[in-house]
Amino acid sequence: MKKYLVLEVTDDLYHAGSKATEDIANIAKTYGYKILKIKKLNSSSGVINKIKRQIQFYKDWNAVYKSIEINSIIILQHPFHFPQITRSYTLKKLKKNKKIKYISFIHDIEELRGFRFNSYYKKEFQFMCDITDQLISHNQSMTDFLISKGIQHEKIINLEIFDYIKDCDKINEIEKYDKSVIIAGNLDKEKCKFLKDLDKLDFLKINLYGPNYTDKLQSKNLNYLGVYPPTTLPQKLKGNFGLVWDGDSINSCSGDAGKYLQFNNPHKLSLYLASGIPVIIWSKAAEARFVETNKLGICVNSLYELQDILSTMTDEDYYKMVANVKNISNKLCDGYYTQKAIIKAEENLGN
Repeated sequence: MKKYLVLEVTDDLYHAGSKATEDIANIAKTYGYKILKIKKLNSSSGVINKIKRQIQFYKDWNAVYKSIEINSIIILQHPFHFPQITRSYTLKKLKKNKKIKYISFIHDIEELRGFRFNSYYKKEFQFMCDITDQLISHNQSMTDFLISKGIQHEKIINLEIFDYIKDCDKINEIEKYDKSVIIAGNLDKEKCKFLKDLDKLDFLKINLYGPNYTDKLQSKNLNYLGVYPPTTLPQKLKGNFGLVWDGDSINSCSGDAGKYLQFNNPHKLSLYLASGIPVIIWSKAAEARFVETNKLGICVNSLYELQDILSTMTDEDYYKMVANVKNISNKLCDGYYTQKAIIKAEENLGN
C-alpha cells in the first residue's frame, strides 16, 4: 500500500500556519509518505493572475491523480484556503476509482473561529466531513464539536498538541528568573485587541515578537524585539513565560478570537514549549488541561492574576516547570504527537 500527503505550498515565511503544515508533511515523510505539492503561484489580484493560478492548480491536481496508486492512503490538511479548480472533483474521483482512504488533519475550523467563516469555509468543512476516513482533531473539545456535526467518534483521533520540528539540542537555557513574559505572533492590535491594554500590566516586563508592530504599542513595560521566520524564532525568544492569549481583553479571552482558544491547539503554545519556555494560558482554553496535567506553566482567568501569582513564585517553583517543559520539548521537536496520531489512523484503517 502506497502512502501520500498533499501539501499546499505558499511563500509566506512569517506565517505560523505554513510551519505547522510543513512539519506534518516532514514527519509523514519519515513514515513513508510521498509529498505531492499543490503550488500557489502568487497572491496578486487581477483576472490574469487568477487564471494563471487556476491553470497551475489544474496541472497539479491532474498530476496528483496520475501519481497515486490504487488502494493508497492520502493525508490531507484542512481547510484548503484557496478555491482550486478540479480539487474536489479529483479527490472524489480518487476515492471512487482508486479506492483511496483519506486521513484528514485539521488545522482550523472556521465556524469555531468565527470572524473568517463564510460560505466557502462552510462548504469546505462539509467536504472534509464527507470524504474523510480518519480525522485528526486538536483535542477533546474540538472532537466534541465534530461529533455534534454528525462525525462518528470512531473516525476521530485527538492530536493533543501540535509538534514543532526543530533541533532538540537548541533549547533556550533560561539563566535568570525575572518574571518576564513573551508574546510571539501577529501584533496587529485590531486583530488581537488585548494588546492595546498591555500597558496596564505595568508589573510585567513583556517582550514582543512578530509582524504588524506599531509604535502605538510602545510602553515602559513593553520591548519589541523583531520579527523572525518560524524556523529561527525559537532561538531568538527571551523571557520566562510564553503567553497563550487572544481576544479583546486582558481580563478574559473574549470575542471570536478569544473564544476559539476553547477549541483549538494554538501553534504558539508549541513554539514556546519546543523552545523550553513555560507558558501562561487562559484557564478556559482547551489546552489548559494539557498545560496543567504536565505542569508546564500557569493557568489564569485574567492576566491581572499574574501579579499575585508571580510575586509568590520562587526560583525553585519556576525551574521545576522548566524541567517539565524540557521533557515535552523533546517530544515536540521529534514530532512525537503527529507520529502517534498517524500511526493510530493507519491502524484504524487496517494498514
